[in-house]
Amino acid sequence: MLPSSASSDQPINNSQTKLDRFLVCGLGSLGQHCVAILKEYGVIVNAIDQEQPKNWQVPDVLSLLEHLLIGDCRQANILEQAQICQCRTVLLVTGDERVNIEAAFAARLLNPQVRLVVRSDKQNLNELLSQNLGNFIAFEPNQLSASGFAIAALGDENIGYFTLEGRQLQVVKHRMQASDRWSNHQHLYELNTSSRRVLHHTNSSSNSVTEFYQWEPEAILHTGDTIVYIEVREEVTRSPQIVTQSRFSCQQLWQVIVSVITENQFKQKIAQLWQKLERYQSLRLAIICSITVLLLWCFGTIVYCLNYPEINLIEAFYATAVLLLGGYGDLFGGVNFKIQPEPAEHMPGWLRLFSLGLTLTGIGFVGVLYALLTDTLLSLRFKFFSSYLPVMPQKDYVVVIGFNRVGQQVAALLQELKQPLVGISSTGINVDLLNKIPLIIGSIAEAINKVNLAKSKSIIVVTDDDMENLEIALMAHAQSPDTHVIIRTYDRRFSENIARLFPYAQVLCTSVISAEVFAAAAFGENILSLFHFDNQTILVVEYIIEVGDTLNGLLLAEVAYGYGVVPILYQKYRRSPVKLMPTDDIRLVAGDRLIVLANSNSLQRIERGELLPRTWYVKVEKALAQDAIFDGANEISVISGCSINIARIFMHNLPGQLPMALYKHQALRLVRRLSKLRVTAQINS
Repeated sequence: MLPSSASSDQPINNSQTKLDRFLVCGLGSLGQHCVAILKEYGVIVNAIDQEQPKNWQVPDVLSLLEHLLIGDCRQANILEQAQICQCRTVLLVTGDERVNIEAAFAARLLNPQVRLVVRSDKQNLNELLSQNLGNFIAFEPNQLSASGFAIAALGDENIGYFTLEGRQLQVVKHRMQASDRWSNHQHLYELNTSSRRVLHHTNSSSNSVTEFYQWEPEAILHTGDTIVYIEVREEVTRSPQIVTQSRFSCQQLWQVIVSVITENQFKQKIAQLWQKLERYQSLRLAIICSITVLLLWCFGTIVYCLNYPEINLIEAFYATAVLLLGGYGDLFGGVNFKIQPEPAEHMPGWLRLFSLGLTLTGIGFVGVLYALLTDTLLSLRFKFFSSYLPVMPQKDYVVVIGFNRVGQQVAALLQELKQPLVGISSTGINVDLLNKIPLIIGSIAEAINKVNLAKSKSIIVVTDDDMENLEIALMAHAQSPDTHVIIRTYDRRFSENIARLFPYAQVLCTSVISAEVFAAAAFGENILSLFHFDNQTILVVEYIIEVGDTLNGLLLAEVAYGYGVVPILYQKYRRSPVKLMPTDDIRLVAGDRLIVLANSNSLQRIERGELLPRTWYVKVEKALAQDAIFDGANEISVISGCSINIARIFMHNLPGQLPMALYKHQALRLVRRLSKLRVTAQINS
């Protein structure tokens, strides 16, 4: 339906339900792309803009709108004309954060239940508004795109990085080599483990894929094939703490010592403390020396008090300190101390030997403490000066051109990934960033000549001007044709033209990337991260299963193959242990938490509850042992999801074909499992 006239004052009358209506406020580049993606979900979209847009980046966007209102989205009467009370979600994506926040207040007053998806960079304010307004989420397009630029710069093998529950997950694209352990003898399904999932597989004869699971589980990996997989790498490294290890000995060490003293199980706590200090060998040595000196100090004080009753405790304490600091000659070289009321030769031999031992031991241990202290001070001094002199990397570094907000976020992400980088900026930036990375400030054209681009891994161009980004990218490519170039743009048509004309460049349009996140969030999804693969955006989406959800009651196999998503985390309830790369046999119920990888098509299917058709059947021929009948029935029930009674009846009437259809990956897995139980089976469509 064509949009109504912008000058019309009549409210929109439509019989569509509230769940099908969305409102977009602000038809800039981001707003137009949000409209286009929302329409792919099959919903009604209305829009409000301050004035009639002049630059339509999305072709025929007017035909996608049910109604376009020209006015201020902060005004209650404009929102009422857009039927705010019948909207499921309002996307506030104008270029003015203040307008977006004020419009969010107005929308909430008119419709207490509407979901608010806001474009805003005020992180602290966004969190407070989310707590107070409810059903509120905010994103900043620059932040959403920064991770895409950073990951793209890492190279072809690295597609995505993100963190779940303290574990780092990596998405890898790998071209098989003859030397690879998987090459020429391993089936694809064998790569799926408790820490890895295959996402895509292509060879020289296969076409580009747009969905997950369009690969053959039984296929053999050959040299030259390309696979994409996600794997759990390791627990998140605490890189900021590694840089400042010397800080551990102050506040953190004191907190640990206090917990050791105040809590029970003293020996166990001491052992835990000692293990925590394993990486800090110098600190452990300092503790050993300090404890030894203190024990000798106390022991020597007691010895002198017992042998010379006429002196008090304080004098014995200081005399022992003198010996430990190398003062043996002061006590036994003629100086009159009260612990020596008679000539030294009349002192018991064992006591003189003990005093000499105190001096020698003290010199050794105190000397070690002095050495450690000197080493620490010198290290801090070198760190202090080196922090102002970042070293220019020699090779395989990333060049970030343009240190605006996006450039700084890209640099921060690359530093977290321990990727060497060099920055180029036409203007000055904050001092903290200057101290962390090598940065050339001045004319970008001249600065490029000062960087050895031939030794770099990638070049990221993220200034605020499309044309300048293109010009810089062409200059960089002319100097180093083999270096990967990533270009930031704002216009989709401009991006598509650049990608066609300059295939060596990877073009990322900020508006397109962000719009997919805003659109998915409009349906209530919690977007945790994103990455790019094969010209599409893959979202990391979190679901909390509720009664009535399109996911409720399904096996993970049905969710994965029916909706085309990859489950990567499952949690029974909030405080239960999480399962990374969960098995297909788990059935979802209300209250469960599920995190999946999904593209826009998958999210649309989940929203509409449209499962892909099951077209494969399992034919079971015979069981080779009596116990195989019992075990086979259990396996059929678990993998297919049918009741155990149906499975047992079926296994007692072989040969036969399972009455329910399955997905191909699901059916093949069932056949493999039955084969291990000595049950012969095969699949057919």
